[in-house]
Amino acid sequence: MVLLVVAVVGLIADLASKSIAFATVAPAPVHVKREDVLAVANPSLLIEVHEPVVVIPRVLEFTLVLNPGAVFGIGAGQRVVFIVFTCFAMGFAMYMFAKWTVAGDWSSHAALGMLISGGLGNLYDRLRFACVRDFIHPLPDAVLPFGWEFPWGGRVIWPYVSNVADLLLIIGVAMLLWRALRPYRPRSQGQPPKTTAAGPTA
Repeated sequence: MVLLVVAVVGLIADLASKSIAFATVAPAPVHVKREDVLAVANPSLLIEVHEPVVVIPRVLEFTLVLNPGAVFGIGAGQRVVFIVFTCFAMGFAMYMFAKWTVAGDWSSHAALGMLISGGLGNLYDRLRFACVRDFIHPLPDAVLPFGWEFPWGGRVIWPYVSNVADLLLIIGVAMLLWRALRPYRPRSQGQPPKTTAAGPTA
């Protein structure tokens, strides 16, 4: 039940937030059409240039991006590959739920629900729009100090624009890694009370 609730709520939150952002962030509502996306090399060119909406100064902004790749724009142009991979990943998540988790392991169930809702949210976008709608940009002005640069170039700490589905995927993976390091151990039923020098205890 936890997995189902988290998956449904997460999917609704992702799709609703994308729709609201693309209707309100730019000066005019942005209507994404699959045929237009397929006709250009960079789908974000279809979005009118706009000023980001500052939610928390220097911490969080909303700006619209159409992402043809996976999380953080990786692998742009490989839509079919990501669709197949997403379907496989969700199937594997359900296999893990059936074989790896047990009743009462709510954190694992919630994590798998996040993976499913995140995968479905971005899968919906790829199937309907041939790209993923992104709008969340954390740490927009943060750069490395002292003039340092990353080995691959650039000083911007977080140049990526993402969405709620990406956030759910990241949190879900982190929770599963934590659970792998700290396996769930259900409380044993019917164990006799511990005995101390003062007698049995509950």
